[in-house]
Amino acid sequence: MKNFWPRLALVLFVAEVLLILLSWLLSAALPASGVRSILSGQGIRWFMGHFGNILATPQLSWLLLASIAAGCLKCCGLKTAKLNYRERRALFIGGALWLVCLVSMALLAMIPHAVLLSATGDLWPSPFSYSLIPALSFSLCLFSIVYGTIAGTFQSLRDVYNALLYGIRWAAPLLLFYLLFIQFYETLMFVFF
Repeated sequence: MKNFWPRLALVLFVAEVLLILLSWLLSAALPASGVRSILSGQGIRWFMGHFGNILATPQLSWLLLASIAAGCLKCCGLKTAKLNYRERRALFIGGALWLVCLVSMALLAMIPHAVLLSATGDLWPSPFSYSLIPALSFSLCLFSIVYGTIAGTFQSLRDVYNALLYGIRWAAPLLLFYLLFIQFYETLMFVFF
């Protein structure tokens, strides 16, 4: 299991290289097939010109925000809480703030003519659906920081800062796999579709 993740990363990288070579071979052998080569002028322009756009998807920002929230929640000390008076008070105040965030989000999306509904009045797709992961991540971070501060887990601003970074450190392998996978997927779409 220890070597599984590095091998999976290598497999994705090799698959990308093989796809580039396959696109070149198929476009040369079957010019009428519609297969586009990554090694052609058009393919190189697409690859270089769209590389940043390919990686900069909403899913990447959602992954980053969710990992920050998960790290903050893990570091706030809730998992190991004995629920003494201070921790109960922290849970109550943090939970109340989290509830305020959720109710605010619901009010912005559920009432008639709500701001976060789409132009047709739907929830999916709408500004609500696009902001769901960021809003939940923010509210979990807020809950975690308030809980950790009141419960005494976070003694300083540095502790809060480290908690926010913990999730990014934990999710770093996921970020690598996201980058490798999305590049392979988009290259596949360019070559064959």
